[in-house]
Amino acid sequence: MFSPATSSHYDVVIVGAGFAGLYMLHRLRIAGFKTRVFEQANDVGGTWYWNRYPGARCDVESMQYAYSFSPELEQEWEWTERYATQPEILRYANHVADRFDLRRDIQLNTRVATAIFSEPGSHWLITTNNGEQISATYCVMATGCLSSTNTPNFEGVESFSGSLYHTGEWPHQEIDFSGQRVGVIGTGSSAIQSIPLIAEQAKHLYVFQRTPHYTVPAQNQPLQSDPKTRHTGRKAYGYDEDLTVEEIKADYIGLRQRARAMFAALAFTPNRRSALEMTEMERQREFEKRWEQGGLTFQGVFSDFAISREANEFAAEFVRQKIQQTVKDSVVAKALVPTYTIGCKRLAVDTDYYKTYNRPNVTLVDVSKSPIERITPAGVHALGREYPLNSLIMATGFDAMTGTLLKIDIQGRGGLRLREKWVDGPRTYLGLCLAGFPNLFTITGPGSPSVLTNMLLSIEQHVDWIVDCMEYLRDKNITEIEPTLEAENNWVTHNNEVASDHIRNSCSSWYVGGNIDGKPRVFMPYVGGFPNYVEKCRDIAAKGYEGFSLGKG
Repeated sequence: MFSPATSSHYDVVIVGAGFAGLYMLHRLRIAGFKTRVFEQANDVGGTWYWNRYPGARCDVESMQYAYSFSPELEQEWEWTERYATQPEILRYANHVADRFDLRRDIQLNTRVATAIFSEPGSHWLITTNNGEQISATYCVMATGCLSSTNTPNFEGVESFSGSLYHTGEWPHQEIDFSGQRVGVIGTGSSAIQSIPLIAEQAKHLYVFQRTPHYTVPAQNQPLQSDPKTRHTGRKAYGYDEDLTVEEIKADYIGLRQRARAMFAALAFTPNRRSALEMTEMERQREFEKRWEQGGLTFQGVFSDFAISREANEFAAEFVRQKIQQTVKDSVVAKALVPTYTIGCKRLAVDTDYYKTYNRPNVTLVDVSKSPIERITPAGVHALGREYPLNSLIMATGFDAMTGTLLKIDIQGRGGLRLREKWVDGPRTYLGLCLAGFPNLFTITGPGSPSVLTNMLLSIEQHVDWIVDCMEYLRDKNITEIEPTLEAENNWVTHNNEVASDHIRNSCSSWYVGGNIDGKPRVFMPYVGGFPNYVEKCRDIAAKGYEGFSLGKG
């Protein structure tokens, strides 16, 4: 039983100290709200604290994958590469926490076990795994979209006698695979990043692939300040000329403005022409240009990349040909070639992934038609034989967007549990709030653009909207805010409508929960684009928070 007499009360409790939680705390501090952050890890960083696997790095350019709220921070921090590595991103998160003196309000090594809304007092009752009891007017879930690891229940996995790892829960110490037989299960983004580096160490690497994945070259490079070796800003950030880091920093405001005007909140120069209007030679020229530029901007190769199946197939076939040209063994190449639409699964960004399969110490084990049979003490049994292993790596991804939220026992009005409300899939208003759960906010929750965008700008937009809302409620002496069921239903309907015939919703992926057994198949992120979404949020706030019930509990 919760005992108010033994609890502490805050205006706001934040769950999670990743990039969302850190910025939320900073903004609430400025606004004068008494705030406490609970983080289950022993340091800040969220996703970038846990994802320490070899080769882990962001697939958004470093100078865009950074906070925009502080011009001083933008200018003083020096990124070293076009795509920052996990250690560098984690250093950045720690720098932010220290620079803005955030740690004094963050409680580490603490997992929130329950969050229960108390109707008599219109506040949230929070219990931690340590038995601590806290109350708060508002509860903000900054738990991240990719923070709950997915480990398939392979028969016999507990019997494996070697070392077992998951890319999303990697040990903090460096792992040396020299002289080892290593197995990797999965060929998604984390596997694509780690496989080339593991292959350089391992005596032999076995890659167990169920579904091949599209990936494009990162074309990573150091960020240069010398005008004689200019960083190619044009390639990554949409400039018409090559710029140094200093020149890009001088235009940071412009860079952010261009990013916020783009569908995915990423600044680059898209091709405004339809693939169907171009000749085959023109299409190939554009493909090669984007391939050489590298990164996710490949998806801007045509204006109709994500809306026309025919245009999309041109892009998919180009990548397929690149795979077949790169991988020398025709049988292996064929197994690595995806047949689904490009972009329906998150496009990966790599360094020498396909070339790795030309190494004599790398074997692709295609389990697409015959799944892994079991894990044995000695290794993996698949395709009628045993593959002996010293180490086994689960690169099996995450229970995306909802997994971490559902691990917490969240109870709203009348004792309604979140897992009951979401039994048929997540339902939110704007990805920000839930009907039946007053004073609860979710940062980049399902029903928002989130994982389809540059997460840092999406996080900042959500945090700013939430804090502005809290200030409005405080000024109006309003103690409760909750979306109406009608508004939530309308948003869910809208979200489903815009996703119904979209390229991204054309195959089984973690966007729809396709990687989790028993998870409802619902397209979770909002695919209407960042600018359109931001305008909807602004309009709702300008109309006195239209679609919300405001009251005094």
